[in-house]
Amino acid sequence: MATRRPVKTEKDSIKSEDVPSNPVSVAAANKNVTAASAVPRSVLVKLLMFTFAMIVFPLSSYFLTINTIFKDRSSSSTLAAATAAVVANIVLIGYIIVAANEDDTDGKDHERKSQ
Repeated sequence: MATRRPVKTEKDSIKSEDVPSNPVSVAAANKNVTAASAVPRSVLVKLLMFTFAMIVFPLSSYFLTINTIFKDRSSSSTLAAATAAVVANIVLIGYIIVAANEDDTDGKDHERKSQ
């Protein structure tokens, strides 16, 4: 015969969490979380630069090629779109290379500090 088990509600899960009752300790706990999860400024700058490049370079290459290089062809929009796709892939590959090099340098720095 099946037994009936109590279902845990959202209120029960909130009550069971370890939440300090003192507001000062809550602020201190939040401060530790944000300090530990902070991202270096250089990483954010690189991310924003590549985000900008991922938007601007493919769009500009599309309109540049459709109006100049492939102007007289019947399939100009298809060729311009293919050019934009290639440029987007180049930007993406560049981001991957930069991220991989940054990851290697962080590991080497950590190894030097531990020695």
